Amino acid sequence: MADAGNGTGPAPRWCSCRVPDGAEAPSGVSRRRVLGGLTAAGALAVAGWPGSAQAAAPGRDKSVTITVMGTSDLHSHAVNWDYYTDAAYRDSAGNVVGLARVSSLVEQIRATRGRDRTLLFDAGDTIQGTPLGYYYATVEPITKTGDVHPMARLMNAIGYDAVALGNHEFNYGLPLLEKWIGQMDAPVLAANAVHAGTRRPAFRPYMIKRMHVPGHPPIKVGLLGLTNPGVAIWDKANVSGKLDFLDLVETAKRWVPVIRAAGADVVVVSAHAGDSGLSSYGGDIPVENASAMVAEQVPGIDAILFGHAHLDIPVRYVTNKATGQSVVMSEPKCWGERLSVFDLTLTRDRGRWKVTGKSATTVNTNTVEEDQAIVRLVKKQHDAVVGYVNQKVATSTQALSAAESCWKDTAILDYVQLVQTAKVTEAVAGTEHASLPVLSIAAPFSRAATFPAGQVTIRDIAGLYIYDNTLMASVLTGAQLKDYLEYSAQYFKKTAPDAPVDPASWTNENNRPDYNYDQLSGVDYDIDISKDAGSRIANLTYKGAAVTPDQKFVVAVNNYRQSGGGGFPHITTAPVVYNAQLAIREAIVAYASASGTIDPAAFHTVNWRLTRNGTPVF
Repeated sequence: MADAGNGTGPAPRWCSCRVPDGAEAPSGVSRRRVLGGLTAAGALAVAGWPGSAQAAAPGRDKSVTITVMGTSDLHSHAVNWDYYTDAAYRDSAGNVVGLARVSSLVEQIRATRGRDRTLLFDAGDTIQGTPLGYYYATVEPITKTGDVHPMARLMNAIGYDAVALGNHEFNYGLPLLEKWIGQMDAPVLAANAVHAGTRRPAFRPYMIKRMHVPGHPPIKVGLLGLTNPGVAIWDKANVSGKLDFLDLVETAKRWVPVIRAAGADVVVVSAHAGDSGLSSYGGDIPVENASAMVAEQVPGIDAILFGHAHLDIPVRYVTNKATGQSVVMSEPKCWGERLSVFDLTLTRDRGRWKVTGKSATTVNTNTVEEDQAIVRLVKKQHDAVVGYVNQKVATSTQALSAAESCWKDTAILDYVQLVQTAKVTEAVAGTEHASLPVLSIAAPFSRAATFPAGQVTIRDIAGLYIYDNTLMASVLTGAQLKDYLEYSAQYFKKTAPDAPVDPASWTNENNRPDYNYDQLSGVDYDIDISKDAGSRIANLTYKGAAVTPDQKFVVAVNNYRQSGGGGFPHITTAPVVYNAQLAIREAIVAYASASGTIDPAAFHTVNWRLTRNGTPVF
């Protein structure tokens, strides 16, 4: 569902693939090197790249250097545009986004190194993440129109050699994914996504690319693609009973020898998984962020391009336990903000190529201008999305802001609760659950979200509800609600009753992201942040009466949370009473459009509050 960022950059929107915040490399391992502000050529020079590539004369030089470039977590950023602000993308660090920038940088490196010495891969999360991806999946879906997906169009034009699947590729269902794969010129890989109940790959597991460097025998580069096991949780509705997602390490152990046996001189892994070794979920699902584990435990790998965590990790070296050989790893920052560039030196030995040198870095795409040919290719589709998100849906009687929604009950988040409650109440009417109270769960996805006074557009609503979640409803007891709220309240730091009022410093305890602070509407309760976690929820009432442990409620919740995202208690096993696959963002748009007016006086009630030793903070 979410990626709230950890202070290293802008919070990616419409995304659900967060590595646990604060996960650092083992002591002594260098994970980050800042190269922002350098030109592309300058950045490569810092990394030791030669200024040009010269073909060696046959028989005189037994070594050759190839360059592997990589992107990850593009999240449907085609051009340098922010659909939420309706302007060119910008952030305080000077980053830019989009494949149009990536294209310029790739062409510069190809020109410098020689196109016959370069490859271009991607590590997944390509077709979801901005209104552009949403539009061509749901508003004008390519499965119905037959149009080429803008990300396929651009990746084909740029000339990607292979792409791995990310977890977000599954957000819109398998038919759309299959359509996009069919539109791609490059192989799309995911060795650990298998047909349910089997070990038979549902997608192409690997590819081998034969490189013809003048003056040298051919070089065969194998690429193994691995996707994230969390798909089984996050997109359960789309993949359950159809696909299983196997452990990355075990899958790599199976396929790397196959790739070597097929004659690969170099083996690269493109993995949509961070390198922390941690997971954002529990249970029996394989490790979410297993890229470094693959490097450490699977012999025969030379380099790993990885993603999912949305971090800029120019280079990390991991020693393989079995061979003692070093594996070079790199993660390019999300949205096309960085390009990973690997340098692999091969030496001819006894009639075979052997990798004898390896290094990596990332290059900031703000060092180049947009490739205007790429911009033109997608202009019509981009313009259609701009027009869509700027459609008016309602009028707000006043400006609403989410800036304080992480520590106050705000009207703008109550609007999400209003829509979810109304939709679920309508859905359970006439059923056996119609007599139960309907509650709603929502979280503050973006502190920057606002509804202006006056015209509210689809863009404004998309800025509030930034994820592609669907609406569900389950039955919880009063005791389970209490447990759920106590778990959510771990979001706050324990704060002394007489400490200065500084709510922004009280949030995100243990790096818990904002999207994992769930708020409940329909009942009243206090959160006493002066108490220890687990003993903070007080005065939990429904219509003025204390909630009893066995009292039952229908609770509206999004599919990410219901399927286990965030690890909240009880919700994954609670009986499901509604699951019509309704996109919550679209439900909000439809509700606003039907009512025509957004008036906080009609729906905003303060039903929860922060306290310290029983005294309200505000």
